Parts: sequence; structure tokens; C-alpha cells
Amino acid sequence: MSEPIVLGIESTCDETAAAIVQGCELRSNVVASSMEEHARYGGVIPEIASRAHAEAFVPCVSKALADADLTLTDVDAIAVSAGPGLAGCLAVGVSGAKALAWAAGKPIYGINHVIGHIAVTQLQFGPFPKDALALIVSGGHTSLLHVEDVARRIDVVGTTLDDAAGECFDKVARLLGFPYPGGPHIDRHAANGDPTAIRVPQGLTQGQAGAKHPYDFSFSGVKTAVARWIETEQAAGREIPVDDVCASLADSVATVLARKAMRGCEAYGADTLIVGGGFSANSQLRAKLLEYGAEHGIEVRIPRPKLCTDNGAMVAILGVNLVEAGVAPSAPDFPIDSAMPLTTICM
Repeated sequence: MSEPIVLGIESTCDETAAAIVQGCELRSNVVASSMEEHARYGGVIPEIASRAHAEAFVPCVSKALADADLTLTDVDAIAVSAGPGLAGCLAVGVSGAKALAWAAGKPIYGINHVIGHIAVTQLQFGPFPKDALALIVSGGHTSLLHVEDVARRIDVVGTTLDDAAGECFDKVARLLGFPYPGGPHIDRHAANGDPTAIRVPQGLTQGQAGAKHPYDFSFSGVKTAVARWIETEQAAGREIPVDDVCASLADSVATVLARKAMRGCEAYGADTLIVGGGFSANSQLRAKLLEYGAEHGIEVRIPRPKLCTDNGAMVAILGVNLVEAGVAPSAPDFPIDSAMPLTTICM
């Protein structure tokens, strides 16, 4: 059997994306972002995002096919993000993908967008080793997963109990007056700051809480501690050392993520850590994970930054995995699931 050709479609939040993957080869990858339309509001507005998806859907899919020098007839299957995400945004992508599948007579897979974030690493590093651990770090998710088979079985090892790492960064960014999205601004300022300048707590790493939740994450207290420090300094009339605040925050969050990921790898006997999600583009986190990986003898696979954020390639490659594993396509009337659990790989 020749390598399957899969069209992947993504519309969970503020990116409309389509890509063509053949086997482990990325043949095209098109992304249209509506981020600038949300910036004035300080966050994603679901109605605006949904309208942007409706406008960009056909152009993105058409360009993805054209860039790959293919037509819809050449595609073996269509994969689309069915959750988790914003319900209105998911509905646009899934409805469009179902229409394409019906018109072309192609099988369709409604996939888990978050699992796509780790599947995409295969485009850069090749197939997953058996029993790898995966660290998902995005705006809404911080989770540690045991990947027994990316197409059939994934178990949750640890997850965030409150704010995800990306949410923590975004909330602190607003306090510092950075425009949306705040994460990249913190990243840039952190590069010029002193990571030891401010004592930032490391949630769920000490005492009984740390022992009870060895693989879980909590960043709400981190956000609150930094916010109170900023308020205290402002009340005293002192200038806020923005670079140092960013560096101290980034170092704290990156250290927690790296330590817990390494602990999980050792507990599960995994010698490979797969990293995915938009927050994995953060330079401090990338450096810390690679540093800790080298110390513990763990291979850390972090995709290049363009594959970290939402894209169609991650959807398409997970679709390839499903096709190659012989997983049955989704039913034609499969639903969207805005709160899809991480143990669900395909609807």
C-alpha cells in the first residue's frame, strides 16, 4: 500500500488551516489567522473567529491542494479537528470537512486537536518510539500523557488543576500592559532579564501537595504571586523591572514543566519526551527541556516553532496515523466536542 495522502483541516480557535500530508511528508501547509481581529479585545471573540473561519475555509483548502499539486480526488482521507475548542469555530471546520468528504466520497476522521499537537512531531523526527511520554503545553492545556499508540491508546499521567501555563503567561502579560497575545512578549523580555531576580513559586512541587500531585500542574498561584509582587512595587512607587519579571516567571514555569516531565519519563521507563502545543514555542521552555533531557538521558522532541501553533499539518499527520493503523473512519454524522477528553483520539 502506498503512503496515504490526508487533507487536514483545523478551526478550533483563531487559525483556519489546511494541510496535505503524505506518509510523513508535509506537502503543503496553509494557515490563515484572525488574531489581529481579536487583539483589540484582549482575547479571542468566538463569534468573530467563527465568521473568519467561514470566510477562510475554502481559500485555505484550495491553496493547500494547489500547493501540493493535487485535487480532492487524489486525497485518500480527510481529517478535521472535532475538539476540544470553541464550539462555533469547530462547527465551521467540521461542517466544511463533512461537505468535502461527502462530495468526494472520501472517509473522514474527526480527530482530537490536542493529540495532533504531539503527532506533528513525526514530520520532523519520524515515528514515535513505543511507550513515549508527551508534554502538551498550550493556552488551554498543560498535560503529561503516556503514548502507548498515538492512533489507539493514550493515557493521562498528569494535568493542570487550574490555569494552564499559557493562561498564566497571558494573564501576567495583561498586568504588564502587553498586547494580546502576551506570551511572545514575555518570551522576548525574558531573554534580557535575570531569572533569579524575583522569587516566583513553583506550584505543586513541595510538601504534601507535591507528593499528592507528582505529575499534575498548577499555575494559578504563580500568576497570583507575580500579580501581588507587581501591585506591591507599584504601590511603593517603584518602577517595575519588566525584563526581570518576565525572566523569573518564565524560569519558574519552565522548571516545573521540565522537572515533572522528567519524573514522568523515569516512572514510565520512557526514554523519549514528545513536546507539543503553542506554548512549546517559548524559548525558555525549549532550552530548559533540552537541558533537563540531556541531564536525564531523555531524548526531547520539540517541533520547530511553525509546527507548535495550530496548523493543518498536525491534523493531517494524525489522520495518516489513523489510516495506517486501520482505525475505522468516523461516522458521517459525528458530533463536535468542545471539551473532548485527551483519551479520545478520534470520534
